Amino acid sequence: MDFRPHWRGRERFVIFDSKCDGGAALFEAWRADPQRPKRLHVIALAAGELPGFQRVLQEDDAVTLDLLHAPMEAALAQLSARIDAVVLHGGEGEGFARPLSRLLARDAVLWSEGLSDDQIAELSSTGWKNGVRSAGPDPDVGDSGVRSGGPDPICWTAHFATRKPIPPAPPEPERRAIVIGAGLAGAAACERLCARGWQVTLVERHAEPAMEASGNLAGITMPLLSKDDNVASRLSRAAFLFARDYWSRLGGVGAAIDGATCGVLLAAKDAANAGLQRAIAAARQFPPGYAQWLEPGSRFGALAPHGAWLFPQGGWIRPASACRAMLGACGPRLKAHFGAGSVSLERDGDAWRVRGADGQEIARAPIVIVAAGAGQLAQTAALPLDRVRGQVTHLAPEALPDLGLVLCREAYVTPVSGGVKSAGASYDDDDDPALRASSQLENLDKVRSMLADPELAQDAPLAGRVGFRSVAPDRLPLVGALPEPDFALGAERLRELPRQPGLYGLLGYASRGLTWAPLAAELLAAALEHEPLPLEAKLAEALDPGRFLLRARRGGS
Repeated sequence: MDFRPHWRGRERFVIFDSKCDGGAALFEAWRADPQRPKRLHVIALAAGELPGFQRVLQEDDAVTLDLLHAPMEAALAQLSARIDAVVLHGGEGEGFARPLSRLLARDAVLWSEGLSDDQIAELSSTGWKNGVRSAGPDPDVGDSGVRSGGPDPICWTAHFATRKPIPPAPPEPERRAIVIGAGLAGAAACERLCARGWQVTLVERHAEPAMEASGNLAGITMPLLSKDDNVASRLSRAAFLFARDYWSRLGGVGAAIDGATCGVLLAAKDAANAGLQRAIAAARQFPPGYAQWLEPGSRFGALAPHGAWLFPQGGWIRPASACRAMLGACGPRLKAHFGAGSVSLERDGDAWRVRGADGQEIARAPIVIVAAGAGQLAQTAALPLDRVRGQVTHLAPEALPDLGLVLCREAYVTPVSGGVKSAGASYDDDDDPALRASSQLENLDKVRSMLADPELAQDAPLAGRVGFRSVAPDRLPLVGALPEPDFALGAERLRELPRQPGLYGLLGYASRGLTWAPLAAELLAAALEHEPLPLEAKLAEALDPGRFLLRARRGGS
């Protein structure tokens, strides 16, 4: 099928393909067409060793490929998209037509091969009209990039013309936003919006980016694992894989971004914990490039006496370096206000004003994204976010052995960054910003236990850094439109919750900002642009800032 007559004059064109073939010919046809849409989005079913949705950005963000590693009906049920064209290759089974129909744009087009009469009848019953059968290879294969699957397939083309009401396409956003906070969350938001052509004003209280929780010398990147592949594990997998590719697009870890993809070793705490980890390994069968369970006696010897997980693609990154890379990629679309101090928000018609402590206006825009300091703003102070103290200990390189990777167990130890090795971090229930000996002793005791050497770093001076993590009750981030807590009494579902107009959050990353930040920003930017979402609907809902209001209602509070 030749998509060119259908995509010309569009801002964005979304194709769903039931079989991923890489799309090389399709992308070449898009490049060659001077009237192509600004953004091409291809959603394709793909066989993969790791289940879930995976977003791949190409062509300087003009082309997006979403790979859905799931059976077709299950994938469609979790897909959030408005599809302009559908390509089916046969072999899909039955039962997919109805979930597909809810995702279709008005006047969507379809090309298929190898469908059974029952499948064609099912598609016709959901609104596909003017179906045309033809034998033989599609004459437009060379232009579209859709390959015929065998000799002389039966092709069927149609247009979507259901009588059921289809909500009108939402208007294009104004593409102006204010981002509050220049840590990992805020910097990623700036980059993801600027990549889509937005004009962004960044407001940061400090004189430089990454001065609070994102200011540590080294942060760790690795996914979470669970036997039942729960929501947190699925979210962290999607975020970890997206972040891996994202840092590469910004110049690479160890090159443009300070850090190393040196691997992370997560050692079992004891024999009982090792049993739990073996159960995960047996249940999930992860590909070795993602996660490997290593039994005792592996090449890591005393570092893993009970066994360990090795994450070969994990490692460490200096967060401030990542923030600078993200902000640098924004180019002239970003206007930054550093040293703004404390700010306040006020609604002004259809826009928000950000004012400094002196009452002077700093910026005005229809969209505000709160990526730091939620507790200091009246509009976000009620969000259930704890501020958890964490003290990192800095040690001279010679104080600890060179491990060649990141070691985690009760604590973590990183390779050298900023001239020191980092160990920690403590979890404390107070708000003391000063370094203290008790937290350092706690960190060092854990490191000595991990390295089985009680004499390590006995004379280490008090050195390190204190930061404060933003932590939600379920330890998952808050990503999306912020709720109106005073007007939520009748809501039973997330979509029924009233929201504060134009106000969004990227909050609660806890200790995993380097993993969460890129995908969370991509999710929010996609929602603001009315694009297909990069996550299954269930996972996106698990990050919705309104989830706590619904839980409180269901609990009777």
